[in-house]
This record gives sequence, structure tokens and C-alpha cells, in this order.
Amino acid sequence: MRDLTPIELKEHLEAVPEPPLLLDVREPWEFGICHIDGSELLPMGQIPMSLRNLDPHRQTVVICHHGVRSFQVARYLEHYGFSDVINLRGGVDAWAKVVDTAMAKY
Repeated sequence: MRDLTPIELKEHLEAVPEPPLLLDVREPWEFGICHIDGSELLPMGQIPMSLRNLDPHRQTVVICHHGVRSFQVARYLEHYGFSDVINLRGGVDAWAKVVDTAMAKY
């Protein structure tokens, strides 16, 4: 698993030819306040029962509010054979502070 800062992730997203899955593991009410464009909501508690619907070979960026839940989910995905997982260090909170300063914060 890679652990990228918001700036590192932004640069990575601009450079990759194939867009990764931006997997937001927060709750729906959190996602409704703010989210990174193109991200898909799959709350942390639903990951185990949804694992078979995710592609273990697709690069997956895991996102949460501060980077703690996403780190746990990224480790979980690696345990189940996901080969290219990235955690957004600091979560959407850090993203909103340095990449998308117009993003709502909570």
C-alpha cells in the first residue's frame, strides 16, 4: 500500500493513463457534505460484503475524512489480494485544505 499526501495524489491522478477507482469509505451523510469528484461511495462497514464487486487488479485509492478508516480499509484490501492500493493520507479534510480549497469542510 502506498500512503500519498493530497498533493502527491493529485499529481498521481494527473499522470496515470487509466483512472483508478476512488473509493470513499465514509458514511453517506459525510459524502453528501463533500467528496472528491469521481469518487464512489462504499461505506467501510459494507466493504466485506461488497469485496467480490471490486476489481483486485484495478488501482484503488481509498478515501475517508482524516485517513484513518481509509488506511484500515486499504490494509484489508491488500490482505484480500488487491495489488495496487493507495491511501489518501489526511483524507478529504487534508484534500480540502491543500488541493480543493473551495470544498466544504466538516
